[in-house]
Amino acid sequence: MVAIIVIAMVSITFIYTFQHKKKLIEDVALQTSGILVESIVRSINNSMKYGHTSGINGILSGVKNQEYIKAIRIIDDSGVVLHSANSAEVGMTISSAELQSLAKQKEDRITLSAGSDFFHSFSKIPNTSECNGCHSASSPNIATLETELSLVHLNAHIKDDQRSSIVSAAVLILLIIGVTLALLIMYVDNPIRMLIQSMQQIEQGNFDLAVHIDSTNEMSLLSKQFNMMTCKLKDLMSTTVIHERELARAQEKLAHHHETHLMNQRLEEQLKEIENLNISLEERIEEVEQANYTIADLASELEQKNINLGNAVSRLSTLYKVGLAINSTMNIDRLFNLIVRTTSTTLKAHIGYIILYDAHNNCMNVTNLIGNGKLLYAKTMIPMQDSSVSSWVIRNHQPLLIADISQSPQFARFSDLGYERKTLICVPLMVKDEVIGTLNVVNKLDDSHFNADELEMLTTIAAQAAIAIKNATLYEEQQQTYLNTIQALVSAIEASDSYTKGHSERVTRYSLEIGRRLNLPPDRMQILERAAILHDIGKIGIDLTLLHKEGKLTPEDIRELQQHPVIGMKILEPIDFLQDVRICIGQHHERYDGFGYPNKAKKEDLLLESRILAVADSFDAMTSDRPYRKALVLDNALRELYDNSGSQFDPAIVSAFSEIIEEGMFSRVHGAVPIYAAAAPL
Repeated sequence: MVAIIVIAMVSITFIYTFQHKKKLIEDVALQTSGILVESIVRSINNSMKYGHTSGINGILSGVKNQEYIKAIRIIDDSGVVLHSANSAEVGMTISSAELQSLAKQKEDRITLSAGSDFFHSFSKIPNTSECNGCHSASSPNIATLETELSLVHLNAHIKDDQRSSIVSAAVLILLIIGVTLALLIMYVDNPIRMLIQSMQQIEQGNFDLAVHIDSTNEMSLLSKQFNMMTCKLKDLMSTTVIHERELARAQEKLAHHHETHLMNQRLEEQLKEIENLNISLEERIEEVEQANYTIADLASELEQKNINLGNAVSRLSTLYKVGLAINSTMNIDRLFNLIVRTTSTTLKAHIGYIILYDAHNNCMNVTNLIGNGKLLYAKTMIPMQDSSVSSWVIRNHQPLLIADISQSPQFARFSDLGYERKTLICVPLMVKDEVIGTLNVVNKLDDSHFNADELEMLTTIAAQAAIAIKNATLYEEQQQTYLNTIQALVSAIEASDSYTKGHSERVTRYSLEIGRRLNLPPDRMQILERAAILHDIGKIGIDLTLLHKEGKLTPEDIRELQQHPVIGMKILEPIDFLQDVRICIGQHHERYDGFGYPNKAKKEDLLLESRILAVADSFDAMTSDRPYRKALVLDNALRELYDNSGSQFDPAIVSAFSEIIEEGMFSRVHGAVPIYAAAAPL
């Protein structure tokens, strides 16, 4: 069966691959044929343009010399062969069936013959004004070029590929089957044969053998159990032999005692003793039975304790994994999603969500409501109510387990979020003595009730989650503080120059709209936004007189200005979380063709965000007044982007930005230049 499955899978793969290769080769041949026919038609037009009609036969004969050209000729509308690579065909008339097919031909086409041996093409030769007046100007076409291209060499290549693929598939099948059989023999067949041989020896009375199989864990366990069974069977056989020997000796003694009377007396005495022994034995049996009951009870208790210990180990393992997962990210939104999904999966809950408590407004913000593994609500706000479980937990600073909501009428059965609650756990998220929110799981997937162990586990998870949330919040606040400080420096630079005031804000708006149009993920959108805000931070290290210079810049001035991306990268170098932003800032004056500055980076080494920033920055610079020129009108600015598309700018980004402008995403640009539909033809 393994062999059949392998053969079927490899055969199907081979057939599909071969058909795909064959179709690809035929498509390439078809495209090549089209190019060849077009080249021939152009050569004929050039000859006719200068009146060299006599050279047409030479062109056709030269093309016919190629081994894959089967036939080539020019036919007029009446079916007469005007020119042909075969001079014997000139002046001949094609058959009526061929003439009728030619008359129905309205446009150029290339077809594959039924036997797949050659391509048959028909191409119209247009009648132009440069044909020396040798044809009527009323006819749009002079004649038809008919060519036949042989595919014998392609078919031979396809057959060679087919043969090599068949050989490869056969070798692969044999290797797979061989390896599979070897594994079965090594890990299954040989161990079983060893066990069968050992059992045959036991049947022959050999109880001293021992089997050792280490091929797999299962076979190793089976060999150990077999050896234990052999030892027990040996002990039972030894005990039986001893008892039979003792019985034989007793019978011998009875056979040789002839003193019947004495024997009877002794027997009576022995019977009495036996009766007494039986009574004692019965008492001992009762004691043994009672001991067995006690042992069974102890074993049951031990088993339950082992189960409890296993559950405790499982919970500790789960808590450890949850703690690692929660502490693996500092992104607050990702952290919320991770906490809710992890707790819902761990406790097998139908619904899970986090509520953050807003003490200032006395309300609760629901984040990441997840049901059946899907995000139902990202964020929503609900008021504090007496019927709300989360409100009770927040006010009392205590976790709450409701095994059955019908037994707790003080709480609403239906949540404000639109679902029915049957069983739930709500625990507070506390940092020191402050409640920052609650962690909630609602309804079990198997419709059972939550229990105290699950409450304890969720409480432990909530303690870890609260600390992680607090740390993530502090981390985001620290990041925002860094960004606000640097943005203040950018604003200070722009405030000193009326020409660049608001430049970073506009570049940010343009960049983010382009990023949304290109479907950038949220984390890259954040990098793009920060880079757009801070892209000119390096100008803080440029002399203000140079920034405000109205005259023509000298080469030294230009070199100094071109250092501001490098200065910006050095300013942001100590800030670890802005490393991608730092790279983007260092590349926003690089060019798509690799001739930008400061590093002349190639396009494949440029971040997508830096290419977006280059378009947005250049557009705002062109549509803004500068000391050395006035702002360009929108048409000219867009035309500059298009003219430099593929050299300075990424063509895809220029196209996307043009669509944004045409759709009126921005009502006005800097310099009071209106955005209107006249830019569309660009």
